[in-house]
Amino acid sequence: MFKTNKMLNNIKSFAKIYLLVIFIFFVFRGLLFILNTDKVITDEIFDIIRAFIMGFRYDMVISGYILLLPFLVISIITFFTSVTPFFKRILFYYVFILFTYAFLICTIDIPYFIQFSSRFSVTALAWADSSLFIIKMILQEPVHFLYMLFFVLVAFLFRKSLIKIFKDGHDFQKTHNIYLHFFISILSLGIIFHGIRGRIESKSPIRIGTAYITNNPFLNQLGLNPNFTFITSYLEEADPKNQEIKLIDESVALANVNAYLNLQDQKASNPFSREIKYNGIDTLDKKNIVLIIMESMSASKMKRHGNTNNLTPFLDSLSNEGYYFENSYSTGLHTFNGIFGTLFSFPAIFRQQPMHIISKVNYHGIATSLKNNGYTTTYFTTHDGQFDNVEGFLRANDFQNIITQKDYPSDQVKSTLGVTDEFMFDASIPILNDLYDQKKVFFTTFMTTSDHVPYIIPDHFKPKNRDIKKQIVEYADYSLRSFLVKAKAQPWFKNTLFVFVADHGTVMTSPYEISLDYVHIPLLFYSPELIKEKKVFSKMAGQIDVYPSIMGLLKLPYMNQTLGIDLFKETRPYIFFNADDKFGVIDTSKLLIVRRDKSVDLFDYKINNPKIKSIKDTALMNKMQNYAISNLQAFQYYMKESKQIVLTKH
Repeated sequence: MFKTNKMLNNIKSFAKIYLLVIFIFFVFRGLLFILNTDKVITDEIFDIIRAFIMGFRYDMVISGYILLLPFLVISIITFFTSVTPFFKRILFYYVFILFTYAFLICTIDIPYFIQFSSRFSVTALAWADSSLFIIKMILQEPVHFLYMLFFVLVAFLFRKSLIKIFKDGHDFQKTHNIYLHFFISILSLGIIFHGIRGRIESKSPIRIGTAYITNNPFLNQLGLNPNFTFITSYLEEADPKNQEIKLIDESVALANVNAYLNLQDQKASNPFSREIKYNGIDTLDKKNIVLIIMESMSASKMKRHGNTNNLTPFLDSLSNEGYYFENSYSTGLHTFNGIFGTLFSFPAIFRQQPMHIISKVNYHGIATSLKNNGYTTTYFTTHDGQFDNVEGFLRANDFQNIITQKDYPSDQVKSTLGVTDEFMFDASIPILNDLYDQKKVFFTTFMTTSDHVPYIIPDHFKPKNRDIKKQIVEYADYSLRSFLVKAKAQPWFKNTLFVFVADHGTVMTSPYEISLDYVHIPLLFYSPELIKEKKVFSKMAGQIDVYPSIMGLLKLPYMNQTLGIDLFKETRPYIFFNADDKFGVIDTSKLLIVRRDKSVDLFDYKINNPKIKSIKDTALMNKMQNYAISNLQAFQYYMKESKQIVLTKH
């Protein structure tokens, strides 16, 4: 009996470790739930319980994968001999290191989810080439220290508990009851394998989609384990078949896009290129263009879209003084999506980052077209130009001047995001004046960053709200106002078109898997001299339409080789946006969410109901989905084939 108990102690010790790590994963899930209780309504108690039960299944998967190898090795070794103290130390550190890493992922996942409303995934590796920049930015946000302190505490307690488990039971002696040892080992392995598979059903093992069991997108994601989502997304990304999307046959996609764009007799080498001509436009009549891409400026932060906190009084007032598009959407959730979509008029495809590749494709974006029209092209950012490879990519695509952190006084650099928006705008005035003095018509893009952690608010600015997240929006709006006030005093102001758009929004509410607040953004064209009759447009619009619309509004000839349209002449039935592992398609009342596994849901987002349920309209769902996948596949073809027409200067 004594020998049997010794043998069972090996099993018991592994069971204790198994239950311990499952409990720790439960604690992380509980913390995530507490920090996002605003996304849950009171009558969803049963769904909350289901989400936590589902979480137990995903935690078993991760725990099983980590414990499988050591359990299998120990079970085999103890058939023949006892385990040495040295080997036990190896076992201890194997378990401790891998689970500590898993807990670190859980820690990182919490602020990641708060930012993106999505569990941790391989998307985070998009910033691997700017890791030092990201680390500095994280360290400058105080709340992140609390998360890391929590992680250190968890790691310390886990190590202490693990040491106790090893001391209490792990003799790992050679077995004296071979049959019982074999039976219990096989039974235990069966339990571990079942946990790894995550499902009793005879079909596929547990997938990310298995967690989607409620109508609440937060509770659906609450059940997931971030280690599972990270590993799954990494394997998907590494799979060669996922490098290029294959949503629809290329020839069908190109034919559909030609129909959407009202194109005829397009050559296969130039599937959606169209030459736009205007007559009688002289260089002296050309307008300067100032394009401001506003960091995280969700439409939901504006009073005209229902916000009652008076966060953007200037932008709200200005939106009544030009052409405003109230149904405008970003291409994706990330700044690089916003920059690329706005300047080059192409959509975002899942996790692809086109700006990381310079030599493969010349995108012939707005800078190229304006340069061909005699413009100088300049890009301003507050921080390091190497982040997201922005500087190199833009220089390779006809931006002549790139003003970054290195061009500002070092004493004005306040964080990893460089200088404040206000200082960037102030520093631009002399540069724009110099271009004017040289009689150069200019195109200037600003990428603001103040409304992004770490939040820096100068002492001279006095916000009205108490919440720092609201204060920073006030400051961002104030910086825009300060710039426009100073711009009005310059000789080039009357001859300038100002365009305001956001890189993406911010999660304010998220009744759907893709928060509309994150993708619904303002789009404003402002020029007192050019725009005499103010107007609000309700048609669907996107970042990808900014470039063609600027060219059309100013009647500048160019070759449109993009998927964008001139919003002042054309209308699109839907606009679509990417959310890393899914995409949305939207019109003025319906939202279609299409996941990478091709499952879909259609919602009537105009219905103000906290318990949103999908609706069934197969014809509409197919129509919306085909519109998006045709455009996405056409862009994938464009990148793959690099089909271009380059115009000479006009």
